[in-house]
Amino acid sequence: MNPPFPPLSPIRIKGLHHSAYRCRDSEQTRVFYEDFLGLPLIEALEITESKSGRKTHVLHTFYQLADGSCLAFFDAPDMPFDFKAQHDYDLHIALEVDADTLQNMLQKGRAAGIETRGVADHGFIHSIYFRDPNGYVIELTTKTPSHDTALDPTRNGSRARLSRWTTDKAKL
Repeated sequence: MNPPFPPLSPIRIKGLHHSAYRCRDSEQTRVFYEDFLGLPLIEALEITESKSGRKTHVLHTFYQLADGSCLAFFDAPDMPFDFKAQHDYDLHIALEVDADTLQNMLQKGRAAGIETRGVADHGFIHSIYFRDPNGYVIELTTKTPSHDTALDPTRNGSRARLSRWTTDKAKL
């Protein structure tokens, strides 16, 4: 199978600026992301008209990570959205922390009565999981010493595994 796009060299994408999600309530979302996780609210944009000229009433908030990227949320009460408790396989947001922070946040989540799971040993990372007020699974993860080797595509066989998966899946 030929790739649908010509290969790029070098990579031109610099990093993740932000990833945006819907939220039920901007203040409940702020309490979780700023007060609980410690991500500062750095912007709140009120949107009253879409780029197509439709009147709306939306608040777009941004919470900054240490690398400068952001998690962002849209509070759009005039637009229906099916909020549900997401399964880890459907959607989760993984954020990297150091090992001490992982343990501290595990205790903080349990003490706060927030749904808290973990520590899960995935080999190359250790993770804990929370559920935010919108139903999203938030994973805090710390790298293990084998992380870089495990994620090295020249050593881990990821392309071959994907190819085998695609072939096997077609047989189902």
